[in-house]
Amino acid sequence: MKFFHSITTLGLILAPCASAITVAEITGNKYLSPLSRSTFTNLTGLVTAKGPNGLWIRSTDPDDNEQTSESVYVFSRTVGANLTAGDIIKLDGSVTEFRSSNVYLYLTEVTTPRNVQVVSKGNPVLPVVLGARTTGIIGDKDVSPPTEQYSGLDNGDVFGVPNNVSRISQVNPQLDPTLYGMDFWESLSGELVTIQGVTALGRPANTFGDQWVYGNWPVTGLNSRGGLTVTDRDSNPETIIVGSPLDGTRNPNTTKLGDSLTDITGIVQYNFGFYSILPLTAPSVKSSRSPALPPPAEIKSKGRCNALSFADYNIENFTPGNSRIPLVADHIATYLGAPSVVFVQEIQDNSGATNNGVVDANLTLSGLTQALQERTGIPYDFVDVDPVNNADGGQPGGNIRNAYLFNPKEVRLYKPNPGSSTDANAVLPGPSLRFNPGRIDAPPVFTSSRKPLVAQWETVDGKGNFFTVNVHWTSKGGSTSLQGDPRPPVNGGIDNRNAQANVTGSFIAQILAQDKNAAVIAAGDFNEFATVEPLERFVQISGLQDLDVISGIPEVERYTYTFGSSQQQLDHMYVSPSVAKHVGKKDFEHVHVNTWAAEEDVASDHDPTVASLNVCKG
Repeated sequence: MKFFHSITTLGLILAPCASAITVAEITGNKYLSPLSRSTFTNLTGLVTAKGPNGLWIRSTDPDDNEQTSESVYVFSRTVGANLTAGDIIKLDGSVTEFRSSNVYLYLTEVTTPRNVQVVSKGNPVLPVVLGARTTGIIGDKDVSPPTEQYSGLDNGDVFGVPNNVSRISQVNPQLDPTLYGMDFWESLSGELVTIQGVTALGRPANTFGDQWVYGNWPVTGLNSRGGLTVTDRDSNPETIIVGSPLDGTRNPNTTKLGDSLTDITGIVQYNFGFYSILPLTAPSVKSSRSPALPPPAEIKSKGRCNALSFADYNIENFTPGNSRIPLVADHIATYLGAPSVVFVQEIQDNSGATNNGVVDANLTLSGLTQALQERTGIPYDFVDVDPVNNADGGQPGGNIRNAYLFNPKEVRLYKPNPGSSTDANAVLPGPSLRFNPGRIDAPPVFTSSRKPLVAQWETVDGKGNFFTVNVHWTSKGGSTSLQGDPRPPVNGGIDNRNAQANVTGSFIAQILAQDKNAAVIAAGDFNEFATVEPLERFVQISGLQDLDVISGIPEVERYTYTFGSSQQQLDHMYVSPSVAKHVGKKDFEHVHVNTWAAEEDVASDHDPTVASLNVCKG
């Protein structure tokens, strides 16, 4: 993260001068300073660190109020030229609130510093060690972050609806750092801290090497790899992102989920929508988890209707001749055990992201099935329905769509009758499908979004018959930071996903209304968490059941994706009651071949999932 000084302000209106004040009086017990837009004289502070555009000072007279930060940033490219950490200084200046986007929080700063005097030099500069109670340095304060709630303005759920009903910058709530994670980090804004026992929460977040971490303090959502999983009403506010080191060194770019890093000492600062720690110098990787990748899934198809295997895999903008073909094929063949049917998403057309009107994806899919046959000896086939050019979202020209790969020795389409890009599928008496395969469409619900691909199948031996619904709902694009100004944060696309849940769920409900014992499997990238409204609505309407719940996967192990500070589950598999009643504890697995992997071994930003299911008739 490149530290910079923004130009968006609350405005600078010089008010009557406040004299002989403390840092805590400037920072106050809320997000916005009570002295914003005012000037002051005789502020005394210890210089704790210097950056390219200013320095940080800590109060020499701390209070014991957990709500107030004892440190503040002094913005000036020149004031620190002759100063060094350990200097105690006095200065006059102004108090200003800055931010670089109207969806970010404001940062309280001292600006236009003047009459700077060095009171003494060579004073000890001690960091506040997070994860315990501290006394003396910044007063008597608990410095372990809360583990569940972000803000009191979220009404108990950071993904609650409706979103964006209030703004921190408008309400300016009083801080409660013992209960809310954002309040905790705000109460330490500008403070020099040390994080011990540092654990990386995934690969670097960007090309600057910014890295989400947690330290030696209590956490919730802890998974077996050392990451933190999003669970119901808990999105891990105890984490912090490591920004660009202040000495110009670079953070490691090889970190992986669960890596242990050296201790980090740096400044807590709000930057680019998140609370970060700006290290004095870059940390390094101490150790990594073993094994580097998970073992292959134990689930294997037995080729019978009572033990077929079904996998789901978003293979991220997959194109013909893709360098990832061998890796994706190995994941499907080896780690997923060569499933009977594979639900795949983000299949691009034969020309990839070239915007030339091509929509056919036969080359894309045949390249993958050929690679699978080379590894398994199975002559995998595929089915898809081309979208209308540039009508389904994703990269312009890429025409991503959902598709199925299948083992023709085990399953086949039942009375195939494929629909076209403009044909809307429907449930007919039987139940059967108007188009097989065909797409669910209900304009404008799926405008610029992938239409679910529905198919009806039978086992080659004729003993099984089942329906599949391959989903890739609207993305979370347009979401705001979990640590941003709008509360609850904007969950981008949620209205679309709610509408898509209604349509997709109703389609499935029509099948089950005709045959309550029908075998139905819905899987894919739903772009939502199981406990958030769209998926709760989908389950209620469709009558399907969540395989994670049925099979007893621990809540913290339910993840297929890493975003920001957490492991998350965007990819799900749901089954009808007739299928659910046969599911055992070892019949469903998330295979973390990508969330655990080093950058060079990543085939997709999603992990695949595999299940063993009974689809026998009756």
